[in-house]
Amino acid sequence: MSEDLAAPAALCSASAEVVPSPWRLRTAANGVTALRIAATPVLVIVVLAKVPSWGALALWAALALSDGADGWLARRRGTSASGAFLDPLADKFLVLGALCALADLGRFAWVPVALLAARELLITSFRVVVARHGTSVPARRSAKAKTVVEFAAVAWALLPGAPGQGPVSRDVLWFAVALAWASAVQYLVDSRAAGHGPAVRA
Repeated sequence: MSEDLAAPAALCSASAEVVPSPWRLRTAANGVTALRIAATPVLVIVVLAKVPSWGALALWAALALSDGADGWLARRRGTSASGAFLDPLADKFLVLGALCALADLGRFAWVPVALLAARELLITSFRVVVARHGTSVPARRSAKAKTVVEFAAVAWALLPGAPGQGPVSRDVLWFAVALAWASAVQYLVDSRAAGHGPAVRA
């Protein structure tokens, strides 16, 4: 990727709003985000131990709901560029960790998991390039919808006695893949429209 972003503010205005606050790491919201990332290995261990199970589902629900907690703290105490970058990253760690564990158990195929992982690598690289120029690209609504669908796919796979558990959770996961790549294309289209096409081409 080229790092020649002549006008990063224009890029963010096209793809998402610029976060005006500084890159502050020591915030309450970032503390919650860090805990969510640190909890990912625990989640993977619990999922691998036994699924479906109420314990795994309860842990997954708590971690999914905690996404709203750091968002609430950020809005209450002021957003930061670091939070706009780290919050989606925490979602990626949690979702991919759970998906990889479920794929290892044969609950999901590896193909949709790999497609989601590739998308996250692409968009995270995009965010890193933009962050080097002092701007942030918060998650689009379509990307947030993708995350909700991913959460639902994992929850259904973990829910004991869920009707049609295998086919339903797999179909929901493929829907998440479609949303994920649609939002990724939109990020790149917005960037190209802002005159930074070469900056985000892998």
